[in-house]
Amino acid sequence: MKNFLSSLLATIIGILVMTIVVVLIFVGIIAASTSKKVPEVKENSILLAKFIGPIADRADDNPFSKFLSGNPFSEDMMGLNQILKDLKKAKGDENIKGIFLNLRNIPAGITILGEIRDALLDFKESGKFIYAYADVYTQKSYYLATVADSIFMTPEGVFLFAGLSAEATFYKNALDKLGIEMQVIKHGSYKSASESFTRESLSDENREQIKGYVGSIWEKMVSDISKSRNISVDKLNNYADDLIFNETEKLVETGMIDGLIYYDEMLTLMKEKMGVDEEDDLEAIKLNKYKDVPNKEKKEFSRDKIAVVYAMGMVIDGNMGEGYIGSERIAKALRKARRDKSVKAIVFRVNSGGGSVIASDVIYREAMLAAKEKPFVASMGNVAASGGYYIVAPADTIMASPSTITGSIGVIFNMPNMKKLMNEKLGVTTDVVKTNRHADMYTIFDPLDAQERVFIQKSVDDTYKNFVGLVSENRGIPYEDVDAMAGGRVWSGKDALELGLIDMFGGLEKSIEVAAEMAGLDNYRVQSLPILEDPLTMIMKELSGTKAKIIKKELGDQYLHYKKVQEIREMRGLQAIIPYDIELY
Repeated sequence: MKNFLSSLLATIIGILVMTIVVVLIFVGIIAASTSKKVPEVKENSILLAKFIGPIADRADDNPFSKFLSGNPFSEDMMGLNQILKDLKKAKGDENIKGIFLNLRNIPAGITILGEIRDALLDFKESGKFIYAYADVYTQKSYYLATVADSIFMTPEGVFLFAGLSAEATFYKNALDKLGIEMQVIKHGSYKSASESFTRESLSDENREQIKGYVGSIWEKMVSDISKSRNISVDKLNNYADDLIFNETEKLVETGMIDGLIYYDEMLTLMKEKMGVDEEDDLEAIKLNKYKDVPNKEKKEFSRDKIAVVYAMGMVIDGNMGEGYIGSERIAKALRKARRDKSVKAIVFRVNSGGGSVIASDVIYREAMLAAKEKPFVASMGNVAASGGYYIVAPADTIMASPSTITGSIGVIFNMPNMKKLMNEKLGVTTDVVKTNRHADMYTIFDPLDAQERVFIQKSVDDTYKNFVGLVSENRGIPYEDVDAMAGGRVWSGKDALELGLIDMFGGLEKSIEVAAEMAGLDNYRVQSLPILEDPLTMIMKELSGTKAKIIKKELGDQYLHYKKVQEIREMRGLQAIIPYDIELY
């Protein structure tokens, strides 16, 4: 009885403490929202862009996300949509005289960086300057820096320029030691989503497709750098092959950068550029603060809207929040945009390597219905492959970057057989009572038999045929031609344009412009969907997800492997998913 009362008292105290914490946080939200000071842009100012925090297609503006993340001192996540909007605003802001790119490693995909790069090029059309500076230039940060009028680096800095590589990790031997067999049934020789668990190295088909799209991405990067720095593509590739930049002086000699200077010298140079006395400070505002500065060039109010529906992450069944493409949530957002009479066109922004076939089909249905009623443009981010391509197929126009990863039209079924692990490694046995022969077909404690494999293979084949068929119907490409380019093969945006899988190159802003043109709109508002949850709801979800965030902080770069295992645990049924995560350095 005493133990019961102690447990009851502890529970009551825990509930009271949690209630007080939630109330305090809620009060803090209200105080923060009511006392928020609008930043001032003084005359003759510089826009400071660091891009230290991760960049998503759109950011989570919950002010307490960082506090509850397990790392309250981390940099805020930035949204591509907001960055593009702010760069356009800065172009017309008479107080902003130029942009200072203070760079290092940028945690963003190459396609998103390409869209920011294009926006910076547009900014330069105003006649304002852009300077770039870094202690360390990675290939991604240097790619962005090449839009600048002048590029500088600290004399003892590090410059990485060696070409792109894609490294795959294989877990087969580890699974063998654990006594786990990954049972894989697929359609498409290039559908290699389970190679990490069934092989020790890349298959010939997988190596071929990786070489193809990584080569296309590198070609795009060196082509843009060549144009900006006036250095031939051949020379750039020779520099990468010969690793000549271990001597920083060669960076200036070859024209890769314009000078080796310290940060104080960089500040002096900008002061001279802006006519500021040496003893005075430069006026500057950070890009992540500039979003709160009102736009002086306000458009005339319009009831007409273009809805941008953001779908980012793995495609899964149900109603997951931001960072996942939950079928219920995204389908509801598309349905809301379709039924809203003030929405005249829809842009479907997708950044996903796919996932559940059922979830993809639920979203596809709503995308198809929306495309029948309103101009419908698909905008691909870093990746829109497999299930990520499935859901954009109904679009009137599909847009991507040359560096976008897409395709992977194929289907795969994965199910681990853990019989050996349980029986021989752990000494755990199972027994089963069933009414019919295959009632336990999907158990992980017994392997599939021949008849069950035939049954699942037919489901995989039928789903593949449906996938190819809907691409054929929506893209106006003969079934046989789609089948020839499918088979689970991954393509770059450059190849996808030639194959007819996309219609044109362009990023998020261009996609909105195309949708407006299709709808005949000159004046319109942009509405982002799904609508982000209110701060209190987000706080409760953040509290429930704190464990994963703490694990991410502790594991660091190794979190990728943990996340992969967790995603596999969430997979149910057939999957239309890209073979691996793409990370370029």
